[in-house]
Amino acid sequence: MDQNLTKRNELLAQTVIKGLGRRNIKAEYAATREEALQEALAFIGEGSTVTMGGCTSAREIGLTDALAAGNYNFIDRDKMKDKRAAMLAAYDADVFVASANAITNDGVIVNIDGNSNRVSAIAQGPRHVLFIVGMNKVCGDLDGAIKRARNVAAPINAQRFNLNTPCCKTGACANCKSEDTICCNFLITRFNHHPGRMHVILVNDNLGF
Repeated sequence: MDQNLTKRNELLAQTVIKGLGRRNIKAEYAATREEALQEALAFIGEGSTVTMGGCTSAREIGLTDALAAGNYNFIDRDKMKDKRAAMLAAYDADVFVASANAITNDGVIVNIDGNSNRVSAIAQGPRHVLFIVGMNKVCGDLDGAIKRARNVAAPINAQRFNLNTPCCKTGACANCKSEDTICCNFLITRFNHHPGRMHVILVNDNLGF
């Protein structure tokens, strides 16, 4: 990565980390995917029961493979026949791994969900929530974060799942009510009431969508 972009990301990450801290959410910066993986595993801890939604960012840093191979009770939804059971297991997990569709400079986390298992687990249930967030997700304010979630993350995910939505055809949100819409529930995480429950790793890389 270009050294000037890396420096910019380092500085911007410190601003975001301070913003998250004021919202009772701890955060740290990882200069590389490898560093992010080590930070994630240290936070999770061996022996923990871990699950996640469809977290592309976790796969991209190697976390999914590390959990499957290591000393963890990893509930891998993709390998379970009973998807509902896998989703429900998240609510009693030690750690739920997620990302963000967008995050603001001052630490507000935005997510959109279709099945809503991901946003519901972020909001309540698992003992800890670990966010793996690439610096490509950082936006200037809440309005920009919502626009990013709707016009970048949602269309890409709709295309990834081959859904019949307007955004699959145009690449932009049409505020649709399609039966295939994945924009069913919006979660804006602006404060954490439970100290230590939420933790964010900001990664100096483009991760997820």
